[in-house]
Amino acid sequence: MFYYLKGRVALIRPYMAVIDCGGVGYACHTTLKTLAAINQGDDAKLFTYCNVREDAFDIYGFASEPELECFKLLIGITGVGPKAAISILSSSSPEDLAASVVSGNEKALTVAPGIGKKLAQRIMLELRDKMGETLTDGAIYPAVPSSASPDSQKVRDVNAALTVLGYTPGEISAAMKTIETDKLTAEEIIKEILKRSLK
Repeated sequence: MFYYLKGRVALIRPYMAVIDCGGVGYACHTTLKTLAAINQGDDAKLFTYCNVREDAFDIYGFASEPELECFKLLIGITGVGPKAAISILSSSSPEDLAASVVSGNEKALTVAPGIGKKLAQRIMLELRDKMGETLTDGAIYPAVPSSASPDSQKVRDVNAALTVLGYTPGEISAAMKTIETDKLTAEEIIKEILKRSLK
């Protein structure tokens, strides 16, 4: 299946961008945040997810891989379909979503159109479960930089948030080694790692 589409942005519509690749226009359902990052007539690269059903073949495209990973995590939750996931990611960036899950701030999800309190609670519960031992027993991945204390809540939060975004322990460790974590907040560390991962 498609990993990404790269071509000219032929058309922009609410929650959709058409990417012209070699004369073929691919309609990509997307978030308001991705639409804000591209311009009609310019070249763009969208990381894609294909949703294939008996009666449809829908493509979802995102300006960054973290946003794509968040989308895939969200649609894996009971009761969250592509439309709801697009709504959430139009209101929250990947780092904001991760921070909300870490802090248990379900109200941050209910600002998205169509997301009620019960669904927000279910999303929080299932995403927190995906964090596994990172939150339940405070486990820290190996190779955390020496500038950060092994007992630091900040480091635990960063590990948990990046786990939610689909990063592996090795990827988190490698990214953390390049950042002076003692000078940044957890949110700033997450944003810096996500910024460096953009392609």
